[in-house]
Amino acid sequence: MQKIKVAIIEDEKEIRESTQSLIRNSEGFECEHTFSSAEDAIKKLPELNINIVLTDIHLPGKTGIECISILKPLCKNTGFLVCTSFEDTDTVFKALKAGAIGYLVKTIQPSKLLDAITEAYNGGSPMSSHIARKVVMSFNETEKNVELQKLSNREKEILSHLSKGLRYKEIADLLFVSNETIRTHIRNIYDKLQVNSRTEALNKAYGK
Repeated sequence: MQKIKVAIIEDEKEIRESTQSLIRNSEGFECEHTFSSAEDAIKKLPELNINIVLTDIHLPGKTGIECISILKPLCKNTGFLVCTSFEDTDTVFKALKAGAIGYLVKTIQPSKLLDAITEAYNGGSPMSSHIARKVVMSFNETEKNVELQKLSNREKEILSHLSKGLRYKEIADLLFVSNETIRTHIRNIYDKLQVNSRTEALNKAYGK
């Protein structure tokens, strides 16, 4: 089975090494590359075939958000997961707008971190639970957003579930409908918002 190739951008040596050790000693994962700064990662990551990058926000020099915005166009097949202690809503949205596909806090349990990496690799958008709640609260605060007014109540409900990082099947089970029904609703959401992905939809609906 192909291993998920992970890289880490983290300036704190102890956290960087313990996270690397966790990942490389877990079945199905590979973690050979770590970086202590955004600048170092920007130089080297485009030459590597990495699936998922875990990055902190607070780094010496360029921030993790700046790092993602620079690397995203250069590493089109790489997913960027933020793993940080910064939990304010503005930082979350800035990271998502820069191209992050998920947002985790450093206190996440090791097993859940591995689950989140796998979910991101499989096309999901994992978020720590209380980060997801912040996103939902922001969703409620921006209910009058003109973009949201384009959506039906059911489509808003599904978008809310997407913001929590739920998979299509999980949403279908919650709403007692088929996967295909959810896919149809999501296609309609994308069409109405004129976007092509979950992240773009969330940015357009919740962005400030």
